[in-house]
Amino acid sequence: MLRAILVLFLTVFAVIAADARPRQINPIPFSHEPCSVLDGRPCTPSYCSPLEPGPCIPEIDYSYGQNLQLTIQSVPADADRAKYQKPDHDLDTIGDLFAELRTCWSPPSDNARAGMQIAVRFSFNKSGGLIGPPRLTFATAGVPAETRTTYLNAINSSLNACLPLKFTGGLGGAIAGRPIAIRYVDNREISK
Repeated sequence: MLRAILVLFLTVFAVIAADARPRQINPIPFSHEPCSVLDGRPCTPSYCSPLEPGPCIPEIDYSYGQNLQLTIQSVPADADRAKYQKPDHDLDTIGDLFAELRTCWSPPSDNARAGMQIAVRFSFNKSGGLIGPPRLTFATAGVPAETRTTYLNAINSSLNACLPLKFTGGLGGAIAGRPIAIRYVDNREISK
């Protein structure tokens, strides 16, 4: 009996050890290889597990999700400077809209705080105007109410200076009424 348990244990260990070889990450994760229901593993990494070695690679990398979320920094990184360029045409894509919203931001000069983060949510109508004022959804903890108000006023005045946005007919119809969440990050060096 002990011999049978030992053989069973060694067989299970051999199967687990054979399966524990390091995985090869597909350098082209979006090249869809043929799959079968009898395959032991997915053809392209499409799921993650804390028990799996190595990084997880999503099957499809969508540039924008269902939620229209955007982070705007007061001082963009050098690699992101191109995203902060105002489009020279009517806004036709979500990327154009985000670039326009980035160029609209002008942070407050008085009562500013280094590292301040504030998030708002709002929607546009078909003609490029706001549907109601932006609603505050997040502010850095421990910040006085007057600092929050200063930043919210700066957001309102920055958006109002850019409105109405010039949407194409397709983008105006697609974006109308959809909530947009923007997180503003004041990463400037502010002297006291």
